[in-house]
This record gives sequence, C-alpha cells and structure tokens, in this order.
Amino acid sequence: MTHPLEYLAKLYIDKIVRLHGVPTSIISDRDPRFASKLWSSLQKAMGTKLSFSTAYHLETDGQLERTIQTLEDMLRACPMDFEENWEKYLSLVEFSYNNSYHASIKMTPYEALYGRKCLSPLYWDEVGERRMLGPKIIEITLQKIKIIRERLLAAQSRQKAYADTRRRDIYFESGEHVFLKVYPRKGIY
Repeated sequence: MTHPLEYLAKLYIDKIVRLHGVPTSIISDRDPRFASKLWSSLQKAMGTKLSFSTAYHLETDGQLERTIQTLEDMLRACPMDFEENWEKYLSLVEFSYNNSYHASIKMTPYEALYGRKCLSPLYWDEVGERRMLGPKIIEITLQKIKIIRERLLAAQSRQKAYADTRRRDIYFESGEHVFLKVYPRKGIY
C-alpha cells in the first residue's frame, strides 16, 4: 500500500489537475496533510503558491466553512431520503450542489467554472424541451435530483434563518464609547 500522502497527491493530480489544470494558489486550513513536506514540494514543483488560513481570520476560510456546513446538511439528509445504498447517490448530491444558485457568486458553481449553464435531464424537464421519455435511469435520476435540490434549499434556508437571528443592526450616536475586541495578529498590518 502506498503512503497516504502519496495517495493524496495522486488523487489530486487525477481528479483536480487533470480536469481543471494547476491552480496558481491554494488556501487551506492547517491540516497536517496540507502542511506536509510532500504536499509542499508537490505544489512547489507545479508552481502553486500555498497559503494557510490563520485563527480568527474568517475572511480566508469563512466561505469554505459555510460550504462545508451546507454539504454536511445535504449529506445528513441522504440516508433519510435514500435509505439503502445512499452512497451511490453522492454524485447526484455533488451535481445538485454545483447546479444550484449561489448568492455569493450570483450564479451556479458550474456556470462559474464553465461559463455556461449546465444542460441536464432536470433542465430539459423544466424548459419543456425534452423530446422523448428516457430510460428508467433518467426518470430515477430526475426524482433523486429533485429531492436533493429540495434538501439543499431547506439547508440554505435554515442556515440563513440561523444567521439572521444572530445578526442585528447596531446604531451608535456621535460621542458614544464603544469597546472593540482585538484578535491576536502576527506580522505587520
């Protein structure tokens, strides 16, 4: 068996670089797999700059954490909706996520990556351009994608409601004193 980091490097090349090319930079947390010498040397050889997020600096990994939370919500729903063999529908979860509108980028991740809308069996159904009924696999896939999309919208709605309950407008009058919480920082700012 190969070393887990060597397997990670091979997987990275096979699944990421092969499809999308070599990134110019990667921002990640300080997971030991991504801070290792093997990973660093691989990225250096490819010309990719590695940057690591720091504690108390949500601007670097806050969006990623929110994405992970959404995906976790979707994946939690899979065993409930698909009971047996739910693992075989994970690719449909990924497909649904990548073809759902994201307010932060004002388009779907698929559109951001490929510059066009994704044509799918679900799309054919929605615009009425489907010319003939496909095999049963397409019908089953359509049903599963619709269920997953509903779960994604529910997860996003739940997260927004939670964020809105914690968010409040704060107004200050001229001359009022305020306290600022300052987080530790390293380096010159």
